[in-house]
This record gives sequence, structure tokens and C-alpha cells, in this order.
Amino acid sequence: MHFTPAGSSWLDLVERFFGGLTADCIRDGSFQNVRELVDAIGECLAARNETPKRYAWKAKGEEILKKIQRAKQALRSVTTS
Repeated sequence: MHFTPAGSSWLDLVERFFGGLTADCIRDGSFQNVRELVDAIGECLAARNETPKRYAWKAKGEEILKKIQRAKQALRSVTTS
């Protein structure tokens, strides 16, 4: 069984952000030094910020709490058997 804490969903967004940054700005690039890399990342972020996309959180607090309770019950049943 795998339990993902409710707070980890924001971490998924961070990982997705850096994955996109890597795919869009870094992976295909060739950089002579760190300054060129930093400049490329800055240009990529500036272009991205010209057309921002709002993230709307879809998870409801009640649903998260129910999921936590189900996971706790499942853990109790595994440890007591």
C-alpha cells in the first residue's frame, strides 16, 4: 500500500514546473558557462510570465480528510492482522 500525504500535491506542481523548465529551456540548449544557463532560464521564465495561467485547486478539504481516514483505517487493519 502506498499513502501519499495530502500536502504532497503542491510538491507535484513544483516537480512539474521544473520538468517543464527543463524540457522547454535547458535540455536542448548548449551553454558555455553558468551565466548563459542562468540567462536562458531567465528568458524562458520571462516569456512564460507574459501569458500566465492560473492554477485552480480542485481538491476539497473534506475529500482529503476522508482519504486520510481511509488510509489510517487501512494501516490499522494491516498492522492488527
